[in-house]
Amino acid sequence: MNRETPIDRYRNIGIMAHIDAGKTTTTERMLFYTGVNQRLGEVQDGTATMDWMEQEQERGITITSAATTCFWSGMDQKGPAHRLNIIDTPGHVDFTVEVERSLRILDGAIFVVCAVGGVQSQSETIWRQADRHRVPRLAFINKMDRVGADFDRAIAQLQSRLGAVPVAMQLPIGAGDKFEGVVDLLSMRAIRWDSSTLGMNYAYSDVPADLRERSEVARERVVEAAADASEELLARYLDGSALSPEEIMRGLRAATLANQVTPVYCGAAFRNIGVQSLLDGVVELLPSPRDRPQVIGLGSKQEGAASRGCDTDPFAALIFKVAVDAEVGVLTFFRVYSGTLFAGESVYNATRRLAGSVGRMVQVHANERREIDVVRAGDIAAALGMDDVSTGDTLCDPGHPILLERIDFPEPVIAIAVEPRTDGDAERMTKALAHLVHEDPSVKIRVDSDSGQTILAGMGELHLEVLVERLRREYSVDVQVGPPQVAYRETIRSAARTIAICAGPEEGPGRKGVLLDIGVSPAARGGGCGIEVAADVDSLTSIGLLKQAVTENLTSGVLGGYPVVDVNVSVTSRPGSAVDAGDVPILAAVVIALREALAAAGAVLLEPMMRVAVDCPERATGSVLGDLRRRRGLVQATEDSAVGTSITAMVPLAEMFGYATSLRSLSKGRATFAMAFDHYEEIPAVSAGVVKETA
Repeated sequence: MNRETPIDRYRNIGIMAHIDAGKTTTTERMLFYTGVNQRLGEVQDGTATMDWMEQEQERGITITSAATTCFWSGMDQKGPAHRLNIIDTPGHVDFTVEVERSLRILDGAIFVVCAVGGVQSQSETIWRQADRHRVPRLAFINKMDRVGADFDRAIAQLQSRLGAVPVAMQLPIGAGDKFEGVVDLLSMRAIRWDSSTLGMNYAYSDVPADLRERSEVARERVVEAAADASEELLARYLDGSALSPEEIMRGLRAATLANQVTPVYCGAAFRNIGVQSLLDGVVELLPSPRDRPQVIGLGSKQEGAASRGCDTDPFAALIFKVAVDAEVGVLTFFRVYSGTLFAGESVYNATRRLAGSVGRMVQVHANERREIDVVRAGDIAAALGMDDVSTGDTLCDPGHPILLERIDFPEPVIAIAVEPRTDGDAERMTKALAHLVHEDPSVKIRVDSDSGQTILAGMGELHLEVLVERLRREYSVDVQVGPPQVAYRETIRSAARTIAICAGPEEGPGRKGVLLDIGVSPAARGGGCGIEVAADVDSLTSIGLLKQAVTENLTSGVLGGYPVVDVNVSVTSRPGSAVDAGDVPILAAVVIALREALAAAGAVLLEPMMRVAVDCPERATGSVLGDLRRRRGLVQATEDSAVGTSITAMVPLAEMFGYATSLRSLSKGRATFAMAFDHYEEIPAVSAGVVKETA
């Protein structure tokens, strides 16, 4: 069976942006114009195809990334059909893990920016994530029809706040209620869409006279960006030769794929303006799987092995999402990097070193599924009924093992206690929590050793609120919820050493027991813990037992029982040690000595610091700034914004509970804010005392 669409005409793309920039609306228009949907879905009406979860429809936000596939042959429908595998991602910072795992497997992205709000706080977070994965991007300045829309300001913020090199491919014709269409700078024609036909009809015309000079200057910038990408084009440009539209697009594509420029389009998705030309930009400028760097994995003999993106290569795929569906069970989403896999064939999970098979496979459209028989390099699909898999696992040909790089996820910073109301709810809650953890790697579950309570940890208050609501709705578990708890950490200020002493079972002449040196020292902040064991203790079944004991003991510090971070631990033998004390006494002695060393090294508490961005009316600026300072916040920047003042501050998470209500009161309901975890920082002595008392 031959491939229907050549891999060169694949585009695996994500739609991403700050919350309320219009990602889902833009995606819905794409599905409408490509013929996947026969009607326009609207976020505000709860009819958006990609926001299929009940909570997404109620809240009007995207909570989980949704995938779909469509085909596009160009605005004029005269080009070859390109296959677009699209993932619509959440904009709220609490669900940034969905963006992270999507970017890991995507080849390109559309970065949606609100023409009124500009580049906002979560925009910066997402942009940095895309930078980390080296994902080429287009920008779409959306909502040009809104009052206060400013295309030039949005372009400037792409450069100043994100460090991008924006290249405008279009200029807007008007703004706000006078927004009519765009000027295409490549063809130097105006395009206006007919709203009475839902944007299906459009017309070309000459560039408006009042935009002619500005358009010529902007087009020259496009030509310069294209010429800079190629020595051949640059030489012709410097000689004064005119570059053809095809040559300009070829140069721009090369610059985009190298992440040297970000082509910028504009429109108003809700009014059906500009989305078709954005789709043309996706086809012309974003990469196919073949255009991306080879995915390097670790081969079976530990040498470098590459996935080359060919159907005839050995099969290799990465699992980027696991979802539990009430009807079909576990859905395992994966991106194929090389090779071909037919339904029913055997695969090898290189991460877990387990053999298995893929029975049924489906092509996913939001929450709908179409069964398929085969997947090939570049495809994004889902398998049904796979057991013992997790996000980040590698699936490959059993005869050609390869281990692809895993996906890294942030640690949760906030937690709540959840308790079943009845004995009948207890068993259901245990199973439901296991499903949630399986689906979302940023969710953590633990049982408090003192209270016996189940602690549910996540990325923010909204994240936890959604999880609890899912327990109640999807799993019919009635739970009681405790107040939010901050995920504190412990570390040390200095180095210290202690001795682990364990008497042997028959101590006497020449039998002095086991003596081990336990050393601790500070590691770089954010670098994690390092454990080095160089102990010559033959009585231990495995030296790994010592490492395991140290690792487990670092999960509970000496101050408040919080996890210990950024500490290097060494365990070494002392001369003259006996070797026959036995595993249990030795391990117990090491644990006691390690805790003594941590205390002697000046153990301190760390608290999560949040990067908070507030947009508020000018008259409320003073009150908002004062409130942030009372919350132990450090204001980093203030600048004028579309709504008045934009404030950026670093604030302890412990001080941000209930902030939404407070901000609403201070601004008479007109201010908005977003916050994201930034780093851990030592708690001031006064606050640390309070934390230790409540631990």
